[in-house]
Amino acid sequence: MKKLGGSFLSLKTPDEATRLLAAFPAISRTERIAIGDADGRVLAAPLASPEEHPSFARSAMDGFAVRAADTFGAGDGAPAYLAFAGAIAMGQTPARALAAGEAMEISTGACLPDGADAVVMLEHTERAAATVEVVRAAGVGENVIRPGDDVKKDAPLLPAWRRLRPADLALAASVGVTHVNAIARPVIAILSTGDELVPAGTAPARAEVRDVNSLALEAQVRRAGGVPRLHGIVRDEPAALRAAVAKALEGADALLLSGGSSAGARDHTADILAELGPPGLLAHGIAVAPGKPTILAARGNVPLIGMPGYPVSSLVIFEVFIGPLLHRLGGVAIPPPPFGSAVRATLAKQIASKPGREDWVRVTLETRDDGSSAAHPLKGGTGALSSVAMADGFVRVLMNEEGIPAGRDVEVLTWR
Repeated sequence: MKKLGGSFLSLKTPDEATRLLAAFPAISRTERIAIGDADGRVLAAPLASPEEHPSFARSAMDGFAVRAADTFGAGDGAPAYLAFAGAIAMGQTPARALAAGEAMEISTGACLPDGADAVVMLEHTERAAATVEVVRAAGVGENVIRPGDDVKKDAPLLPAWRRLRPADLALAASVGVTHVNAIARPVIAILSTGDELVPAGTAPARAEVRDVNSLALEAQVRRAGGVPRLHGIVRDEPAALRAAVAKALEGADALLLSGGSSAGARDHTADILAELGPPGLLAHGIAVAPGKPTILAARGNVPLIGMPGYPVSSLVIFEVFIGPLLHRLGGVAIPPPPFGSAVRATLAKQIASKPGREDWVRVTLETRDDGSSAAHPLKGGTGALSSVAMADGFVRVLMNEEGIPAGRDVEVLTWR
Protein backbone atom coordinates (compact mmCIF):
# COMPACT_ATOMS: atom_id res chain seq x y z
CA MET A 1 0.00 0.00 0.00
CA LYS A 2 1.14 3.54 -0.70
CA LYS A 3 2.34 5.60 2.24
CA LEU A 4 -0.77 7.19 3.67
CA GLY A 5 0.83 9.64 6.10
CA GLY A 6 -0.93 12.60 7.72
CA SER A 7 -1.75 13.26 11.35
CA PHE A 8 -4.05 10.72 13.00
CA LEU A 9 -6.95 11.44 15.34
CA SER A 10 -7.79 14.60 13.41
CA LEU A 11 -10.73 15.67 11.31
CA LYS A 12 -10.03 15.23 7.61
CA THR A 13 -11.47 17.27 4.78
CA PRO A 14 -13.47 15.35 2.16
CA ASP A 15 -10.58 15.72 -0.29
CA GLU A 16 -8.12 14.36 2.26
CA ALA A 17 -10.40 11.42 3.02
CA THR A 18 -10.78 10.70 -0.69
CA ARG A 19 -7.00 10.68 -1.15
CA LEU A 20 -6.55 8.32 1.81
CA LEU A 21 -9.06 5.86 0.35
CA ALA A 22 -7.62 6.17 -3.16
CA ALA A 23 -4.30 4.81 -1.86
CA PHE A 24 -5.68 1.30 -1.36
CA PRO A 25 -4.71 -0.97 -4.28
CA ALA A 26 -6.94 -3.40 -6.12
CA ILE A 27 -7.08 -6.88 -4.64
CA SER A 28 -4.75 -9.41 -6.26
CA ARG A 29 -7.06 -12.44 -6.45
CA THR A 30 -8.39 -13.39 -9.86
CA GLU A 31 -11.02 -15.81 -11.06
CA ARG A 32 -12.06 -17.31 -14.37
CA ILE A 33 -15.65 -16.49 -15.25
CA ALA A 34 -18.01 -17.09 -18.15
CA ILE A 35 -18.29 -14.19 -20.58
CA GLY A 36 -22.03 -14.05 -19.89
CA ASP A 37 -21.30 -13.23 -16.24
CA ALA A 38 -18.55 -10.68 -16.96
CA ASP A 39 -20.54 -7.46 -17.39
CA GLY A 40 -19.01 -4.82 -15.12
CA ARG A 41 -16.08 -7.03 -14.13
CA VAL A 42 -12.46 -5.97 -14.57
CA LEU A 43 -10.06 -7.93 -16.76
CA ALA A 44 -7.05 -9.23 -14.87
CA ALA A 45 -4.89 -9.72 -17.98
CA PRO A 46 -4.86 -8.49 -21.59
CA LEU A 47 -7.03 -10.47 -23.98
CA ALA A 48 -5.79 -11.34 -27.47
CA SER A 49 -8.05 -12.57 -30.24
CA PRO A 50 -7.81 -16.34 -30.81
CA GLU A 51 -9.08 -15.94 -34.38
CA GLU A 52 -9.79 -13.35 -37.02
CA HIS A 53 -13.13 -11.65 -37.36
CA PRO A 54 -14.96 -11.99 -39.61
CA SER A 55 -13.70 -15.42 -40.53
CA PHE A 56 -15.07 -15.25 -44.10
CA ALA A 57 -15.73 -12.58 -46.72
CA ARG A 58 -19.24 -11.24 -46.27
CA SER A 59 -21.51 -8.66 -47.80
CA ALA A 60 -21.93 -5.29 -46.15
CA MET A 61 -25.13 -4.54 -48.06
CA ASP A 62 -28.23 -6.14 -49.52
CA GLY A 63 -27.60 -6.49 -53.27
CA PHE A 64 -25.79 -8.70 -55.75
CA ALA A 65 -22.35 -10.30 -55.52
CA VAL A 66 -20.43 -9.61 -58.72
CA ARG A 67 -17.01 -9.51 -60.30
CA ALA A 68 -16.16 -5.81 -60.29
CA ALA A 69 -14.68 -6.02 -63.78
CA ASP A 70 -18.08 -7.10 -65.15
CA THR A 71 -19.63 -3.78 -64.03
CA PHE A 72 -16.93 -1.49 -65.45
CA GLY A 73 -18.52 1.52 -67.19
CA ALA A 74 -22.06 0.68 -66.08
CA GLY A 75 -24.42 3.64 -65.64
CA ASP A 76 -28.03 4.74 -66.07
CA GLY A 77 -27.56 5.19 -69.82
CA ALA A 78 -25.46 2.11 -70.33
CA PRO A 79 -26.33 -0.65 -67.84
CA ALA A 80 -24.31 -3.83 -67.48
CA TYR A 81 -26.37 -7.01 -67.93
CA LEU A 82 -25.33 -10.04 -65.86
CA ALA A 83 -26.78 -13.53 -65.72
CA PHE A 84 -28.74 -14.23 -62.53
CA ALA A 85 -27.01 -17.17 -60.82
CA GLY A 86 -29.28 -17.66 -57.82
CA ALA A 87 -29.45 -16.36 -54.26
CA ILE A 88 -27.14 -16.93 -51.28
CA ALA A 89 -28.99 -17.83 -48.09
CA MET A 90 -27.88 -16.42 -44.74
CA GLY A 91 -25.74 -18.88 -42.83
CA GLN A 92 -25.09 -20.99 -45.93
CA THR A 93 -21.87 -21.50 -47.88
CA PRO A 94 -22.50 -20.63 -51.56
CA ALA A 95 -23.06 -23.80 -53.60
CA ARG A 96 -20.52 -22.78 -56.22
CA ALA A 97 -18.16 -20.04 -57.28
CA LEU A 98 -19.34 -17.02 -59.22
CA ALA A 99 -18.40 -17.19 -62.91
CA ALA A 100 -17.58 -14.23 -65.15
CA GLY A 101 -20.69 -12.37 -66.30
CA GLU A 102 -22.84 -13.63 -63.41
CA ALA A 103 -24.49 -12.04 -60.33
CA MET A 104 -25.79 -13.72 -57.18
CA GLU A 105 -28.36 -12.12 -54.90
CA ILE A 106 -26.94 -11.62 -51.39
CA SER A 107 -28.09 -10.22 -48.05
CA THR A 108 -26.16 -8.12 -45.56
CA GLY A 109 -23.82 -10.42 -43.63
CA ALA A 110 -24.12 -13.37 -46.01
CA CYS A 111 -21.05 -15.25 -47.23
CA LEU A 112 -19.52 -13.94 -50.46
CA PRO A 113 -19.08 -16.64 -53.11
CA ASP A 114 -15.64 -17.51 -54.43
CA GLY A 115 -14.93 -15.51 -57.58
CA ALA A 116 -16.87 -12.43 -56.40
CA ASP A 117 -14.94 -9.35 -55.31
CA ALA A 118 -17.68 -6.71 -54.93
CA VAL A 119 -21.34 -6.23 -54.05
CA VAL A 120 -23.65 -3.91 -56.00
CA MET A 121 -26.28 -2.31 -53.77
CA LEU A 122 -29.82 -3.50 -54.40
CA GLU A 123 -31.03 0.01 -55.33
CA HIS A 124 -28.49 0.14 -58.19
CA THR A 125 -29.91 -2.98 -59.84
CA GLU A 126 -33.04 -4.24 -61.57
CA ARG A 127 -33.67 -7.93 -61.87
CA ALA A 128 -35.61 -9.68 -64.60
CA ALA A 129 -36.24 -13.42 -64.58
CA ALA A 130 -32.75 -14.49 -65.64
CA THR A 131 -30.91 -11.17 -65.91
CA VAL A 132 -29.62 -8.57 -63.48
CA GLU A 133 -29.36 -5.00 -64.81
CA VAL A 134 -26.60 -2.98 -63.05
CA VAL A 135 -26.76 0.81 -63.41
CA ARG A 136 -23.70 1.72 -61.31
CA ALA A 137 -20.21 0.25 -61.48
CA ALA A 138 -18.68 -1.36 -58.38
CA GLY A 139 -15.01 -1.17 -57.48
CA VAL A 140 -13.00 -4.12 -56.20
CA GLY A 141 -13.84 -4.67 -52.52
CA GLU A 142 -16.85 -2.35 -52.56
CA ASN A 143 -19.48 -3.28 -49.97
CA VAL A 144 -17.40 -6.31 -48.94
CA ILE A 145 -16.09 -7.07 -45.45
CA ARG A 146 -12.94 -9.15 -45.83
CA PRO A 147 -11.72 -11.80 -43.38
CA GLY A 148 -9.93 -10.10 -40.48
CA ASP A 149 -11.15 -6.60 -41.45
CA ASP A 150 -12.52 -6.13 -37.93
CA VAL A 151 -10.05 -8.13 -35.79
CA LYS A 152 -6.82 -9.88 -36.78
CA LYS A 153 -5.83 -13.20 -35.20
CA ASP A 154 -3.57 -12.71 -32.14
CA ALA A 155 -4.22 -8.96 -32.21
CA PRO A 156 -4.87 -7.20 -28.85
CA LEU A 157 -8.58 -7.39 -28.19
CA LEU A 158 -9.11 -5.87 -24.73
CA PRO A 159 -6.51 -4.43 -22.31
CA ALA A 160 -5.95 -5.48 -18.73
CA TRP A 161 -7.83 -3.50 -16.05
CA ARG A 162 -10.68 -2.75 -18.42
CA ARG A 163 -14.12 -2.72 -16.86
CA LEU A 164 -16.12 -4.84 -19.25
CA ARG A 165 -19.18 -3.40 -20.97
CA PRO A 166 -21.80 -5.11 -23.14
CA ALA A 167 -19.94 -4.06 -26.31
CA ASP A 168 -16.76 -5.69 -24.95
CA LEU A 169 -18.63 -8.91 -24.25
CA ALA A 170 -20.03 -8.90 -27.77
CA LEU A 171 -16.56 -8.38 -29.26
CA ALA A 172 -15.07 -11.20 -27.18
CA ALA A 173 -17.89 -13.57 -28.08
CA SER A 174 -17.50 -12.74 -31.80
CA VAL A 175 -14.05 -14.40 -31.81
CA GLY A 176 -15.05 -17.36 -29.70
CA VAL A 177 -13.97 -16.18 -26.23
CA THR A 178 -16.22 -17.89 -23.69
CA HIS A 179 -14.30 -17.21 -20.43
CA VAL A 180 -12.06 -14.42 -19.13
CA ASN A 181 -9.76 -13.92 -16.14
CA ALA A 182 -11.21 -11.16 -13.94
CA ILE A 183 -10.27 -9.44 -10.73
CA ALA A 184 -12.20 -11.19 -7.96
CA ARG A 185 -15.05 -9.31 -6.36
CA PRO A 186 -13.89 -7.82 -3.04
CA VAL A 187 -15.34 -9.54 0.01
CA ILE A 188 -16.73 -6.93 2.42
CA ALA A 189 -17.39 -7.82 6.05
CA ILE A 190 -20.32 -5.92 7.61
CA LEU A 191 -20.65 -5.74 11.39
CA SER A 192 -23.00 -3.63 13.51
CA THR A 193 -22.33 -2.51 17.07
CA GLY A 194 -24.66 -0.99 19.62
CA ASP A 195 -26.42 -2.08 22.82
CA GLU A 196 -29.62 -0.57 21.45
CA LEU A 197 -29.69 -2.67 18.25
CA VAL A 198 -31.91 -5.64 17.52
CA PRO A 199 -32.24 -7.55 14.21
CA ALA A 200 -34.57 -5.96 11.68
CA GLY A 201 -37.04 -8.83 12.01
CA THR A 202 -37.35 -8.38 15.77
CA ALA A 203 -39.90 -6.13 17.48
CA PRO A 204 -37.78 -3.65 19.47
CA ALA A 205 -38.47 -2.94 23.11
CA ARG A 206 -38.57 0.61 24.37
CA ALA A 207 -35.16 2.30 23.81
CA GLU A 208 -34.18 -0.34 21.22
CA VAL A 209 -33.98 0.20 17.45
CA ARG A 210 -33.83 -2.16 14.50
CA ASP A 211 -30.48 -2.63 12.78
CA VAL A 212 -31.20 -1.26 9.31
CA ASN A 213 -27.63 -0.26 8.45
CA SER A 214 -26.61 -3.86 7.80
CA LEU A 215 -29.43 -4.28 5.30
CA ALA A 216 -28.64 -1.00 3.52
CA LEU A 217 -24.89 -1.64 3.49
CA GLU A 218 -25.43 -5.12 2.10
CA ALA A 219 -27.36 -3.65 -0.84
CA GLN A 220 -24.87 -0.83 -1.36
CA VAL A 221 -21.92 -3.24 -1.33
CA ARG A 222 -23.57 -5.36 -4.03
CA ARG A 223 -24.20 -2.28 -6.16
CA ALA A 224 -20.54 -1.30 -5.80
CA GLY A 225 -19.40 -4.69 -7.09
CA GLY A 226 -18.55 -6.28 -3.76
CA VAL A 227 -19.59 -9.49 -2.03
CA PRO A 228 -21.21 -8.60 1.33
CA ARG A 229 -20.78 -10.87 4.34
CA LEU A 230 -23.00 -10.04 7.30
CA HIS A 231 -21.62 -10.75 10.78
CA GLY A 232 -24.58 -9.63 12.87
CA ILE A 233 -24.72 -7.35 15.90
CA VAL A 234 -22.13 -7.06 18.67
CA ARG A 235 -22.57 -5.20 21.96
CA ASP A 236 -20.65 -2.08 23.00
CA GLU A 237 -18.13 -4.03 25.04
CA PRO A 238 -14.45 -3.84 23.98
CA ALA A 239 -13.57 -7.52 24.37
CA ALA A 240 -16.68 -8.69 22.49
CA LEU A 241 -16.20 -6.10 19.78
CA ARG A 242 -12.51 -6.94 19.42
CA ALA A 243 -13.30 -10.65 19.00
CA ALA A 244 -16.13 -9.98 16.53
CA VAL A 245 -13.92 -7.72 14.39
CA ALA A 246 -11.14 -10.32 14.29
CA LYS A 247 -13.57 -13.02 13.16
CA ALA A 248 -15.21 -10.75 10.56
CA LEU A 249 -11.83 -9.92 9.02
CA GLU A 250 -11.04 -13.57 8.26
CA GLY A 251 -11.00 -13.75 4.47
CA ALA A 252 -12.33 -10.20 4.07
CA ASP A 253 -10.91 -7.49 1.80
CA ALA A 254 -12.50 -4.67 3.81
CA LEU A 255 -14.51 -4.14 6.99
CA LEU A 256 -17.52 -1.88 7.44
CA LEU A 257 -18.21 -1.52 11.16
CA SER A 258 -21.48 0.33 11.68
CA GLY A 259 -21.94 2.39 14.84
CA GLY A 260 -19.68 3.29 17.74
CA SER A 261 -17.74 5.84 15.71
CA SER A 262 -18.46 9.04 17.63
CA ALA A 263 -16.68 10.38 20.72
CA GLY A 264 -18.96 8.97 23.41
CA ALA A 265 -17.67 7.10 26.43
CA ARG A 266 -18.86 3.75 25.04
CA ASP A 267 -17.72 4.32 21.45
CA HIS A 268 -14.82 1.90 21.18
CA THR A 269 -14.54 1.58 17.40
CA ALA A 270 -11.64 4.00 16.93
CA ASP A 271 -9.50 2.35 19.59
CA ILE A 272 -10.10 -1.17 18.31
CA LEU A 273 -9.50 -0.29 14.66
CA ALA A 274 -6.31 1.55 15.64
CA GLU A 275 -5.01 -1.64 17.27
CA LEU A 276 -5.33 -3.57 14.01
CA GLY A 277 -2.58 -1.68 12.19
CA PRO A 278 -0.14 -0.86 10.94
CA PRO A 279 -0.89 1.67 9.69
CA GLY A 280 -3.88 1.72 12.06
CA LEU A 281 -6.02 4.82 12.39
CA LEU A 282 -5.97 7.19 9.40
CA ALA A 283 -8.79 9.58 10.25
CA HIS A 284 -11.27 10.03 13.06
CA GLY A 285 -13.93 12.18 11.47
CA ILE A 286 -14.56 13.78 8.08
CA ALA A 287 -15.70 17.38 7.67
CA VAL A 288 -18.95 16.40 5.99
CA ALA A 289 -22.60 16.44 6.95
CA PRO A 290 -24.19 14.01 7.40
CA GLY A 291 -21.51 11.54 8.50
CA LYS A 292 -18.87 13.49 10.40
CA PRO A 293 -18.01 10.63 12.87
CA THR A 294 -16.71 8.36 10.09
CA ILE A 295 -13.47 6.51 10.95
CA LEU A 296 -10.85 5.46 8.40
CA ALA A 297 -8.23 2.88 9.34
CA ALA A 298 -6.24 0.09 7.75
CA ARG A 299 -4.55 -3.20 8.47
CA GLY A 300 -1.98 -3.40 5.70
CA ASN A 301 -3.94 -3.13 2.44
CA VAL A 302 -7.28 -3.93 4.11
CA PRO A 303 -9.46 -0.83 4.67
CA LEU A 304 -11.27 -0.66 8.01
CA ILE A 305 -14.18 1.77 8.01
CA GLY A 306 -16.09 2.91 11.07
CA MET A 307 -19.45 3.86 9.58
CA PRO A 308 -21.78 6.32 11.35
CA GLY A 309 -24.59 4.68 13.29
CA TYR A 310 -27.37 6.91 11.95
CA PRO A 311 -28.76 5.30 8.77
CA VAL A 312 -28.97 8.66 6.96
CA SER A 313 -25.28 9.31 7.61
CA SER A 314 -24.28 5.76 6.72
CA LEU A 315 -26.16 5.84 3.41
CA VAL A 316 -24.54 9.12 2.35
CA ILE A 317 -21.03 8.26 3.53
CA PHE A 318 -21.11 5.00 1.61
CA GLU A 319 -22.17 6.66 -1.64
CA VAL A 320 -19.65 9.50 -1.38
CA PHE A 321 -16.60 7.66 -0.06
CA ILE A 322 -17.00 3.89 0.34
CA GLY A 323 -18.60 3.00 -2.99
CA PRO A 324 -15.63 4.46 -4.93
CA LEU A 325 -13.27 2.57 -2.59
CA LEU A 326 -14.95 -0.77 -3.31
CA HIS A 327 -14.84 -0.13 -7.05
CA ARG A 328 -11.10 0.49 -6.77
CA LEU A 329 -10.61 -2.69 -4.75
CA GLY A 330 -12.33 -4.51 -7.60
CA GLY A 331 -9.92 -3.06 -10.14
CA VAL A 332 -11.94 -0.11 -11.48
CA ALA A 333 -9.40 2.64 -12.21
CA ILE A 334 -11.96 5.46 -12.44
CA PRO A 335 -14.90 4.75 -10.10
CA PRO A 336 -18.33 6.11 -11.02
CA PRO A 337 -19.32 9.41 -9.36
CA PRO A 338 -21.24 9.44 -6.07
CA PHE A 339 -24.90 8.46 -6.29
CA GLY A 340 -25.23 8.37 -10.08
CA SER A 341 -26.13 10.68 -12.93
CA ALA A 342 -26.30 14.45 -12.60
CA VAL A 343 -29.32 16.65 -13.35
CA ARG A 344 -29.21 20.43 -13.64
CA ALA A 345 -31.96 22.15 -11.67
CA THR A 346 -32.88 25.51 -10.19
CA LEU A 347 -32.85 25.57 -6.41
CA ALA A 348 -36.38 26.36 -5.22
CA LYS A 349 -35.41 27.31 -1.67
CA GLN A 350 -32.25 28.53 0.00
CA ILE A 351 -29.89 25.95 1.50
CA ALA A 352 -28.16 27.09 4.69
CA SER A 353 -24.70 25.75 5.47
CA LYS A 354 -21.70 26.48 7.67
CA PRO A 355 -18.29 27.05 6.10
CA GLY A 356 -15.72 24.44 7.03
CA ARG A 357 -17.76 21.36 6.18
CA GLU A 358 -19.18 19.81 3.03
CA ASP A 359 -22.96 19.30 3.10
CA TRP A 360 -24.92 16.74 1.10
CA VAL A 361 -28.50 18.03 1.06
CA ARG A 362 -31.45 15.82 0.15
CA VAL A 363 -33.76 17.23 -2.53
CA THR A 364 -36.75 16.25 -4.60
CA LEU A 365 -36.97 17.16 -8.28
CA GLU A 366 -39.93 18.80 -9.99
CA THR A 367 -40.31 19.01 -13.76
CA ARG A 368 -41.82 22.39 -14.64
CA ASP A 369 -44.08 23.25 -17.57
CA ASP A 370 -41.16 24.50 -19.65
CA GLY A 371 -39.31 21.19 -19.20
CA SER A 372 -36.73 22.55 -16.75
CA SER A 373 -36.18 21.06 -13.30
CA ALA A 374 -36.55 22.57 -9.84
CA ALA A 375 -34.81 21.16 -6.77
CA HIS A 376 -36.70 21.33 -3.47
CA PRO A 377 -34.61 20.78 -0.30
CA LEU A 378 -36.10 18.32 2.16
CA LYS A 379 -36.40 18.96 5.88
CA GLY A 380 -34.99 16.55 8.42
CA GLY A 381 -31.73 15.85 10.19
CA THR A 382 -29.63 12.72 10.42
CA GLY A 383 -32.49 10.87 12.15
CA ALA A 384 -34.98 11.45 9.31
CA LEU A 385 -34.51 8.24 7.34
CA SER A 386 -37.75 8.84 5.41
CA SER A 387 -36.26 11.97 3.86
CA VAL A 388 -33.50 9.90 2.23
CA ALA A 389 -36.02 7.45 0.81
CA MET A 390 -38.12 10.36 -0.52
CA ALA A 391 -35.12 12.17 -2.03
CA ASP A 392 -34.57 12.10 -5.78
CA GLY A 393 -31.00 13.17 -5.26
CA PHE A 394 -28.48 15.29 -3.39
CA VAL A 395 -27.00 18.76 -3.78
CA ARG A 396 -23.39 19.16 -2.68
CA VAL A 397 -22.53 22.32 -0.76
CA LEU A 398 -18.76 22.88 -0.85
CA MET A 399 -16.73 23.55 2.28
CA ASN A 400 -16.10 27.22 1.44
CA GLU A 401 -19.74 28.02 0.68
CA GLU A 402 -22.12 29.68 3.14
CA GLY A 403 -25.12 27.91 1.70
CA ILE A 404 -26.71 28.27 -1.73
CA PRO A 405 -29.34 30.95 -2.47
CA ALA A 406 -32.70 30.15 -4.00
CA GLY A 407 -32.82 30.56 -7.77
CA ARG A 408 -29.28 29.34 -8.43
CA ASP A 409 -28.67 26.51 -10.86
CA VAL A 410 -27.30 23.47 -9.04
CA GLU A 411 -26.17 19.95 -9.92
CA VAL A 412 -28.36 17.27 -8.40
CA LEU A 413 -26.72 13.85 -8.10
CA THR A 414 -29.50 11.31 -8.38
CA TRP A 415 -29.76 7.82 -6.91
CA ARG A 416 -28.59 5.06 -9.24
